[in-house]
Amino acid sequence: MGKIISAIDFSDCSINAFKHALSIAKECKCDLILVWVGKPASQREKYENHKDDPVEGIKQRFDEMIAKYSPQLPASKISCKIRKGKVYKEIAAEAKTGRAMLVVAGTHGATGFDEFWIGSNANRIVAACECPVITIRAGINIRRPLSLIVFPVDSTLDTRQKATFTGHLAKMHNAEVHILRLYSSKVKAIRQNVDFYASQVARYFTQEGIRHRIEALEVTNLADAMIAYALEVDANLISIMTEQETTTSNLWMGPYAQQVVNHSPIPVLSIHPRELMMISTN
Repeated sequence: MGKIISAIDFSDCSINAFKHALSIAKECKCDLILVWVGKPASQREKYENHKDDPVEGIKQRFDEMIAKYSPQLPASKISCKIRKGKVYKEIAAEAKTGRAMLVVAGTHGATGFDEFWIGSNANRIVAACECPVITIRAGINIRRPLSLIVFPVDSTLDTRQKATFTGHLAKMHNAEVHILRLYSSKVKAIRQNVDFYASQVARYFTQEGIRHRIEALEVTNLADAMIAYALEVDANLISIMTEQETTTSNLWMGPYAQQVVNHSPIPVLSIHPRELMMISTN
């Protein structure tokens, strides 16, 4: 059975993200792990009934959530973890240790999370996790369960790699996938690559019995175009590659991936490129 991690700080944003994770866990029959990260001593003012032992306040909040939402996961269970350290590092460590298939996180949190989650720093948790991550901005009301996923395709080889996991989510939710060809160049060879990769993805979805359609857009900014399209068709998930690069001193994501995570009012599924393609190139 797979595991999904929901990063929690009890802010409205993280509770909203948790409910999204709960919906996915229900459809995929996955266990759900709630993870709180921080320095408990700095959180005393938030748990007035447990000023002498703030960890007990955190545990009580978790117990209340588990009691309230466990009936919605009859085929799996909800558990909790408390970790100390930097949020993005601890969430990534828990995901790796628990072999999670997915992390779901809000991009704005309460005091203690702000250093890492506000603005462009929301990308740190995406970059640090090896598994796919869904990020959800504060103040966004999400339709659940998943019903329509936007799957942008560009001219890069990596663009197809998100098809396997995206397809799995789509199949579990009986969602439709819009394969969105993004043309950012007039060069014929580049446009042909976009068409070729989109046709491969469509063939894979057909083989897997996943409902899909192919659309196309001429674009100048990839991020703006895919967000605008997703809003137009009332999608409730955008699936992207992270364009991640690793150096000895930093983890960062490509500019378009950053823009989508930071600005999309629609939840964003970010997947890291892998060396081996998951889709046949025959």
